[in-house]
Amino acid sequence: MPDALQFPIIDLSFPDRFSIANLIRQGCVDHGFFYLENHGVDEELISKVFEQSSNFFSLPIEEKMKLVRKNHRGYTALYAEKLDTTLTTEGDSKESFYIGPLADDLNQWPLEEDLPSWRSTMETYHQKLLSAVTKLLSLIALSLKLEEDFFEKVGALIEPLAFIRLLHYPDLNSSSEEIFGASAHSDYGMVTLLVTDGVPGLQICREKSKQPQVWEDVPSMSGAFIVNIGDMMERWTNGLFRSTLHRVLQPRQDRYSVMIQPFLFTCSVISCVICSWGRKIEMLHSLQILAKTVLWNVWKAVALSLVHQDSHP
Repeated sequence: MPDALQFPIIDLSFPDRFSIANLIRQGCVDHGFFYLENHGVDEELISKVFEQSSNFFSLPIEEKMKLVRKNHRGYTALYAEKLDTTLTTEGDSKESFYIGPLADDLNQWPLEEDLPSWRSTMETYHQKLLSAVTKLLSLIALSLKLEEDFFEKVGALIEPLAFIRLLHYPDLNSSSEEIFGASAHSDYGMVTLLVTDGVPGLQICREKSKQPQVWEDVPSMSGAFIVNIGDMMERWTNGLFRSTLHRVLQPRQDRYSVMIQPFLFTCSVISCVICSWGRKIEMLHSLQILAKTVLWNVWKAVALSLVHQDSHP
């Protein structure tokens, strides 16, 4: 039976920002996960989001399929996604609904007469989360020994591609060990903020390259977000911060969660490495010409900062 674990608790309202930044660094280095409390998103609003999420997923499948995902917005049905493609199962036992940036007018919404206040609730939640993430990013910059407004200066907050995902893991009464609510994966962005309804199921594997893999239960914390580092941030920090493998077990009762992956740039992720022996940065591969200069500016500054720290113990 996997052991439950605890992550550092980051209080976004705590006045000593350098102490909080050090705690973030500890969580990102040790686990790639931490809790975020006093984040400015009211519990009443979070409860409304869960209520509205349940209302939508309770609709007949025919109604939900009218909003089937396009332009990365809308509904994905049970088994439509499989995060671990090595599995032989048909897909992960979850259904989800994607909500993207509010300004581009590409989101799909249930009719107001079917689900009153559904759209306004999600739009308010989206805006509140972006505000919380902006504050968190300044602390992440401090945790990397960068200036507090670093991400703002390099343009990382310009036109963020922030996606909310409403997730429903139904109780299928299945005993199959091969079926997961969300199979093993790591997230591809900067950071992910997750809130759950308290039903257990989330697990992490801290040493993803070791066999056999050891999975540990992640308990939810009332009123707090669970934050994890994504692949992009791991690459920017040359592996200092972990993008940890995680999964969701098939629940024994219906499970709901809501996540946001903010600030996914409209340019490709650059494959790169910091060659510590030569104190230089070498580009190995770029998937395509950058659509923006933001990603390069962020990566270069983070990498050079880490090299500087490495050479000055």
